[in-house]
Amino acid sequence: MSKIFKFKDDLDEKALKELEKHSSISCDTEGSGLQIPHRDRLSLIQFSTGNNDAYIIQPNRQYKCPNIVKILGNEKITKIGHYLRYDISGLEYFLKCEVKNIWDTKIASKLCRTYSQNHGLKDLVLEFCGKKLDKRLSSSDWNKNLNEMTDAMLQYASGDVIYLHKIKQELHKMLVRENRFELFESCMKFLKTRIKLDQNLFTEDIFAH
Repeated sequence: MSKIFKFKDDLDEKALKELEKHSSISCDTEGSGLQIPHRDRLSLIQFSTGNNDAYIIQPNRQYKCPNIVKILGNEKITKIGHYLRYDISGLEYFLKCEVKNIWDTKIASKLCRTYSQNHGLKDLVLEFCGKKLDKRLSSSDWNKNLNEMTDAMLQYASGDVIYLHKIKQELHKMLVRENRFELFESCMKFLKTRIKLDQNLFTEDIFAH
């Protein structure tokens, strides 16, 4: 089981300083639904340093989270996530910030794991970490008070971040091997534009005929 640190409203100064020691952290969010930000809201934010730890924060309704904003905007720290298109959209909209230096494992997987049609987090965790993720709690009530969440819910939330460092390491090697790392970097640059299109309700492929 992962070591879980819980925070209401924002990271405290001790946690901030610990996260700032690392060159990369994994990041994930939970929301009240999938229609963020137009219908649903950001409920939880999770980080991990890759040492089987999880920092789980429940922001307040005003989304005043200066320490989280500081971490997300730190260009020296790589933010690893899976399907960051969803997470960054919610973080930037509600926290009024910019998430810098991103690394998306789902996009990386689609570029180098062309032998598979399965690019979900549970598929990558199984292949690269030998663990089976239980995704049945994905539709939980993430707006309930953090202190009322069950251990199973907290373990689920931590499972979305604790394996990402290992997955990034393996996918990076594959991208280099297949000579697709530069293409991946270009995708990361465009991802921020794709998110802006989403936020302006251009959800269709505007490059299609």
